[in-house]
Amino acid sequence: MARQGNSVWITLNRPERRNALSWELLRELQKALTEVAGSPAVGVVLAANGPVFSAGHDFSDVLAQDAKGIRELLHLCTDVMRLLQSAPQVVVARVQGLATAAGCQLVASCDLAVAGESAGFALPGGKGGWFCHTPAVPVARSIGRKRLMEMALTGDVIGSRTALEWGLVNRVVPDGELDEAVEELLARASRGSAASKALGKRTLYSQLDRPESDAYEIACEVMADSSQTPAAREGIASFLEKRPPVWPE
Repeated sequence: MARQGNSVWITLNRPERRNALSWELLRELQKALTEVAGSPAVGVVLAANGPVFSAGHDFSDVLAQDAKGIRELLHLCTDVMRLLQSAPQVVVARVQGLATAAGCQLVASCDLAVAGESAGFALPGGKGGWFCHTPAVPVARSIGRKRLMEMALTGDVIGSRTALEWGLVNRVVPDGELDEAVEELLARASRGSAASKALGKRTLYSQLDRPESDAYEIACEVMADSSQTPAAREGIASFLEKRPPVWPE
């Protein structure tokens, strides 16, 4: 974990194991994301070292566990995915190489994602013996039912351009421009009031996939209450007075 300006970069660093999500790595991610959530950082980048973003769960761990142990492992992994979405900061996945199974789940669980042209994405359980049940949850919410079914049932890799077309990532850029593109998108997505952004992110996730009437009820209540916050008052006043806003701490 490293601070870069007002953002934090969390980098998976098990390239010799294709950044597989072992017990240890998941606990480190859980700890890092919890720490960042309580920090003044306004953005988070989830990156990886090596030619593979993440190959998903470490099968050495999986084979060593009974069903109870696997359930605990999956609950830990689910907690990490939820931390990506519950963190008040904007979280951007920086994807190089392959992101498969729970690695693809990581990408889908981030708020935004930028991929290099060489990136690929797969839910390979569909052509193996252990179906990608949990990775399919956030992927489905990114790409829709039919595309999810194709990924999950075939297990085939989709390229970065297909991932862009399907809505799994926001940008695809030449591999050498990946850092620049991540930083540019994060800067635009994290500008403005940090407090307002955190509330906005939390509310978006709470209403997504709800029936429209429920979504409107949630959004109306939050928007009415938040209109009285210092950030909202300053944002509106600065617009009317044609001056740059001065965001409250």
